[in-house]
Amino acid sequence: MLQSYPVTFTHDENDTIIAEFPDVPEAMTVGSDEKNAFDWAQDALIVALTGYIEERRDIPAPSKAKKGQKLVHLPPQIAMKLAIYQSMRDQKVTQAALGDCLCIDGRQVRRILDLDHNTTLSQLTSALKCLGKELIIDIRDAA
Repeated sequence: MLQSYPVTFTHDENDTIIAEFPDVPEAMTVGSDEKNAFDWAQDALIVALTGYIEERRDIPAPSKAKKGQKLVHLPPQIAMKLAIYQSMRDQKVTQAALGDCLCIDGRQVRRILDLDHNTTLSQLTSALKCLGKELIIDIRDAA
């Protein structure tokens, strides 16, 4: 699933740290140090991925982290919405068809795909089911 993207940190000439995502070049941010840049990185990634949806582009799959890279984890709801959006693109499922499967109108489908809208877990799992997907939860010790 689209949930963890590697981020690269580089020092710039202004004594700040730039955080960039190799898989999502539009996502970048700056911080006063690596921790500060990392704290802003998730927001930058979400904003960039929102742009992908608005431009009707495929969501890039995350690559494996290389040495020196950290992983930025997307919130579960965002990861689910991205999976729904990308599954719709892959299967050529229209918003109208998803709405028919879920028995909801187009406005509600657009909310499901809106990364800023707080959609219920049951609605997200139902949308995944309509697309032949299921949610599997994996809880691990924090790094």
